[in-house]
Amino acid sequence: MNQTVIWITGATSGIGEAVFREYNKLDFKLIISGRNSDKLDSLKGESKNPENVHVLPLDLTNPESFPNKVSEAIKAFGRVDILLNNGGISQRSLIIDTSPEVDRRIIEVNFFGTIGLSKTLLPHFIENKNGHFAVVSSLVGKFGSPYRSSYAASKHALHGFFDTLRAEYYKENIAVTMICPGFIRTSVSLNALTGDGTPLQEMDDAQEKGMSPEVCAKKIVEAISKRKEEVNIGGKEIYAVALKRFFPLIFSRLIQTAKVR
Repeated sequence: MNQTVIWITGATSGIGEAVFREYNKLDFKLIISGRNSDKLDSLKGESKNPENVHVLPLDLTNPESFPNKVSEAIKAFGRVDILLNNGGISQRSLIIDTSPEVDRRIIEVNFFGTIGLSKTLLPHFIENKNGHFAVVSSLVGKFGSPYRSSYAASKHALHGFFDTLRAEYYKENIAVTMICPGFIRTSVSLNALTGDGTPLQEMDDAQEKGMSPEVCAKKIVEAISKRKEEVNIGGKEIYAVALKRFFPLIFSRLIQTAKVR
């Protein structure tokens, strides 16, 4: 039985749930977090070895709870080896239609919630001289895209923060893997915030035709096991990263008319 302890946020749906199921098949010790306690309990009940799954409800917009949550996570199995920061919220609205409150909510969850939890766990990693932050960003953490202004901004910010963390704490054997999915067939667009903060409740065409979360999860697990610094996951959309880097003007023209909804 694999004794590595992995803490997964945003574990109740989509990529997080798929990664949980993949690790569960491999007999890892798992801590699963999210806001839906009933779904967390259900995942634990369905798991291969429920005794190796610890349910830890978590709200990324409540930073005051992070010290107690980290303490409980460490206590569950004696330590945490990997934190998979997967919790977040997406967006589908034009800049002109997006209220400042929605901008702040997206940044609060995706950026401040993620770095706040990670900073609270960081001393544990430093003390153990070992740790691994895996962060689910997005391809739009590498470039901007219509209808995702604050979402893209929050993901860009994660890259800046965790690139710095990697550089500062490599001597403590702390690794960072930035995970950049493209179109993955999940409910992310259904739950994405519109300009007034209500969920879109529609499936994007591109999302519906995207990679399955199960295939995405396998690629994430592989990237983490190899301690890769960064991985792009998806279909042909992943080539947009190289296109922007080497042919920025062509990329700029293409993204203006790309079908991203």
